[in-house]
Amino acid sequence: MRIRDLPHPDPGVPDVRTGGRFLLWLCGRQLGGQANGLFWGLVHMSAVAAFPLPVGLAVQAAVDRDGSRLALAGGLLTLLGVLVALGDIMLHRAAVTNWIVAVARMQQLLARKTTELGGAMTRRVAAGEVAAVSTGDLERIGWFIETLSRFCAAAVTTVGVCVALVVYQPELGIVVALGMPALALAALPLLPAATRRADEQREKAGRATELASDTVAGLRVLRGIGGEELFLGRYRSASQEVRRAAVRSARMWSLISAVQVLLPGLLLIAVVRYGIGLALDGRIAVGELVTIYSAVAFLLYPLRHFEEIAMSYSFSRPSAERTARVLALSRPVDGRLTAAEPPSGDLHDPVSGLTATAGRLTAVVCGDPDAAGRLAERLGGHPPHRDDEKDRDRDGGAGAGAGGERKSADRPLSVVLGGTPLDDVPRDTARTAVLVQDKDPVLLSGTLGDLLDVPASGRVTAAEALAAAQCRDVLASLAQASADDSGDPMHTHITERGRSLSGGQRQRLALARSLVTDPEVLVLDEPTSAVDSHTEARIADGLRKIRTGRTTLVLTSSPLLLDRADQVVFLQDGKVTGEATHRELLRTHPDYRAVVTREPDRPHHPEETP
Repeated sequence: MRIRDLPHPDPGVPDVRTGGRFLLWLCGRQLGGQANGLFWGLVHMSAVAAFPLPVGLAVQAAVDRDGSRLALAGGLLTLLGVLVALGDIMLHRAAVTNWIVAVARMQQLLARKTTELGGAMTRRVAAGEVAAVSTGDLERIGWFIETLSRFCAAAVTTVGVCVALVVYQPELGIVVALGMPALALAALPLLPAATRRADEQREKAGRATELASDTVAGLRVLRGIGGEELFLGRYRSASQEVRRAAVRSARMWSLISAVQVLLPGLLLIAVVRYGIGLALDGRIAVGELVTIYSAVAFLLYPLRHFEEIAMSYSFSRPSAERTARVLALSRPVDGRLTAAEPPSGDLHDPVSGLTATAGRLTAVVCGDPDAAGRLAERLGGHPPHRDDEKDRDRDGGAGAGAGGERKSADRPLSVVLGGTPLDDVPRDTARTAVLVQDKDPVLLSGTLGDLLDVPASGRVTAAEALAAAQCRDVLASLAQASADDSGDPMHTHITERGRSLSGGQRQRLALARSLVTDPEVLVLDEPTSAVDSHTEARIADGLRKIRTGRTTLVLTSSPLLLDRADQVVFLQDGKVTGEATHRELLRTHPDYRAVVTREPDRPHHPEETP
């Protein structure tokens, strides 16, 4: 594939069982590119390897004072020079193309995986590791792919030169043929230690990257509490650890490079010493000695490629392991049903026993905030969390589906919408039916118009969604900062992750985006945690009005939202323990009252007024 043909129409389905299998699959997907690199590598290195022949011919012609042979040697040198230049240019072009094509394929695979997992990706793997995979790890794997064709050309050329030397001058050729494998394998005992140090460096670099990303994400809060210097000191310390680990790794690779220079030098000295003895005895001519010397000197060139492939593989192998782990993350992709229309009806979670009635506003209160996050993840169609599966196994190994249906313990329990498990519905159809807004929704960089330009039913306009989310003050501030001085907030640029906005403003814009989409089922995880109580009350009224006739489920502990819900469900230890209106649960459920009022529960007496 050429660079101009990128991106790949289909990046393929990678083999992610191990890092080695992933590298093998990646190389197999571009055999044509590797073959092209190998061809031009052979042209280049064969031309370089052939230089000793005309050089020896020229020396011998000069000794014999043969002008015709000297001219022939000059012509051969000119031809070989052209082939060396052409082969080197085309080899570099092919190798870089292989590198870019491989990295582009991996980037597409990671983008597809990110789209598939959504917000659940950072719950399963640290954000710093995702950043390390998508940057440094892809670079290292691409380096190995780039080096592979050069190494193969060097290996084939080395074997060819050794065979030619044995045929041309058996006594010296056998010495070289026996010495080259020993030289190529001499650095192998040092590779495990070098790999360990390289792994240590990458691990420390990943932790530093994660610390940096977390610090940048919380910079506004850090400035508010005066914690900038503290986190700067932590990052400085982590950075110094990375530097020390890099120095230790570089020392080991320097030692390997020294071995790769020293041992071939000793072989060259031994060959020359032995060859001089043969020349003094008259057993070989001076030109033959020069030819053999030049050939052995050439063999030092492909040895550098052996060192490079060893270094690139040792760096790329753990990177491939990490990349394979990320790409191995999965969720149901395609169901067993092919219905064109998304299902509708009551939303039921068999793990917790929660049921959200169709067309109503249901609020959910969880005693454990982590359980609320896992519930939102399940409602979005992701498999149950490990903790949920442990709870299921402890409770008997099976759960009740909609209508009392029991499911096997060896199959993850799926959320059911209108009697249809979401696992049985194609992913795109399930996403049309159910939309989950995370507790920390992300705003991508772009204009406000771009932010609200999302797939939608068309029933809710952007203006209606912004009004329901109480974004009037947000629109006013954005209008003042509009890029074209038109005063139109839709043309105002929003920075990455909405960092130019306050937490409450980001939260309301994210809510407006979800309302514009107008899905059959909308799940909101703490949608008003960063706004004041007056704004929250107006948002609750606007949400109830704009979602009339649609199923809405809000995970919250805010009394203002709970009081406006049609029904409130209380979850304790991941299971439904109460279901009624907000005021009824306050009166009858002490644990619910303790969570909502944020006060320690005390014994309740019948004569007391709640």
